[in-house]
Amino acid sequence: MPIIEVHRLRKRYGDKVAVDDVSFTVERGEIFGILGPNGAGKTTTVECVEGLRRPEGGTVSVLGLNPWRDTAELRQRLGAQLQASRLPERLKVGEALDLYASFYRDPADPEELLERLGLTEKRSTAFKNLSGGQQQRLSIALSLIGDPEVAVLDELTTGLDPQARRDVWELIEGIRDSGVTILLVTHSMEEAERLCDRLAVIDDGRVVAVDTPAGLVAGVDDEQRIRFRPSAPIEDHLLADLPEVRTVERQGGRIVVTGTGNVLHAVTSVLARKQVIAGELRVDQANLDDAFVALTGRKLD
Repeated sequence: MPIIEVHRLRKRYGDKVAVDDVSFTVERGEIFGILGPNGAGKTTTVECVEGLRRPEGGTVSVLGLNPWRDTAELRQRLGAQLQASRLPERLKVGEALDLYASFYRDPADPEELLERLGLTEKRSTAFKNLSGGQQQRLSIALSLIGDPEVAVLDELTTGLDPQARRDVWELIEGIRDSGVTILLVTHSMEEAERLCDRLAVIDDGRVVAVDTPAGLVAGVDDEQRIRFRPSAPIEDHLLADLPEVRTVERQGGRIVVTGTGNVLHAVTSVLARKQVIAGELRVDQANLDDAFVALTGRKLD
């Protein structure tokens, strides 16, 4: 039985339809991503899941609970890291965890959580003196202090530098491995590909696809593009005549070959027979960006 079930969810703000007939399920122990551009309805969707907003239509079940009828019980079993949240500047890390722990009937051990998230040495540090990455770690710690079965994480790495972002990703993978089901909201393709077991792609308030990242990419044309600078002249037809090759172009001193299947092996085999070395070799193939464009007709900001 799915941990989260969302069926035909609808939510509007005045004349603006934010969520329109959204449906998906989340299985126990997976990282399920909601991917889409800003304003697509991602945050509104998860706020309905959390019971923070009441929709005009549709149903939501989380751990078998109704988020609006069973709010008190759900908040004991679901942790949330909001898209925009700040603590009082002078509040210390340890004080924040102790405060949040008091909200739950069976909280996690604050000291163990600090160690797990690499914040033990920051226990007495005020919130305002934490780096961006440390603030995000604390935000995640606060979402886990209730020892939840489900954690909702909304744009958790926005504004972080590349190293801090990767550190947070490792933490999220560790949290999933500990048995927590994660609902992750993101507009980062790299984050979605790295973390998510499955994805719901949302655009303009609607779900346009639900699949694994690999499944979404597989739905795109499987064309590959090979770029290289040959060490010696080679005639175009030797490559163009290969069954795996669609086109051969020249861009200055480089050759660009597009094709499908095992086109890379086919091209490099010809080059080897002709004793030509492929310098500056680069292979491009479909990725999640391409899948998003194919599904929505535009690139993700």
